[in-house]
Amino acid sequence: MAKHDMNVATHVAAGGRFGAGETLEAGYRSELMRLMVIFVDSELAGAAGFCPWINRGPSMRARIVAARIVAEKYVHAEMVLRLLVPFGISPDLYVRSHAWDSRLDRTVDLGTRRIGGDKRLNVFHYPVEGWEDAVVFNMLMGLATTIQIAEMAECSYEPLAETVANILPREQEHAALGEAGVLSAIERTGTRSAAQAAADYWYPRVAATFGRIESDHAALYIRYGLRRRTSAAMLADWHAQAAAALGRLGLKVPL
Repeated sequence: MAKHDMNVATHVAAGGRFGAGETLEAGYRSELMRLMVIFVDSELAGAAGFCPWINRGPSMRARIVAARIVAEKYVHAEMVLRLLVPFGISPDLYVRSHAWDSRLDRTVDLGTRRIGGDKRLNVFHYPVEGWEDAVVFNMLMGLATTIQIAEMAECSYEPLAETVANILPREQEHAALGEAGVLSAIERTGTRSAAQAAADYWYPRVAATFGRIESDHAALYIRYGLRRRTSAAMLADWHAQAAAALGRLGLKVPL
């Protein structure tokens, strides 16, 4: 471990944190920026991908909820993007730097392999098809997001921890709204077939957002205090929460 890494690790292990305006070691700064950029890009891409479905909601209430989720995701992206300004990022230029609504063919399966362009999680490269598909995705990904950002809300960089602590309750509500949307869709159509097909498609793709279990970045996040738990622990938590949600809806956990 390099000396600067040891300095950061020792500081964090002793309960130390870093505040706004502090000079950050290069390694810590790099991983911190990477973590924030992944969050911002995923929120921007997620909101852009969900936008077309606002006007396809089956009821006025469904459209209001969809519009609210999209708006709040843009707000969350802006909140963390502001934290990147001291790192040399211009928010206005940043939001115009990528086609956030771009998607790959639905049959592609990237797994945990990253592709070029922005730093969105892979799950946001796949297109949504149909209302049931949208609400099932929102439920499963909403659960994953709350698990992942709960780690950030306790991280060693105080500005990020404070910001994400304010974001977390709304993201938790998005997951709950997703589950309510799935239940409403099942009750409206009288069948679980579309919801089950959506769960079969999205389940492995959302699971992949937790990354490779033994990745170098995951180890660095823990060493730098940017995350407390391992990827394996977080994924196990998500499996349990997703299985419970699917069970409440009378859906099967995909094999």
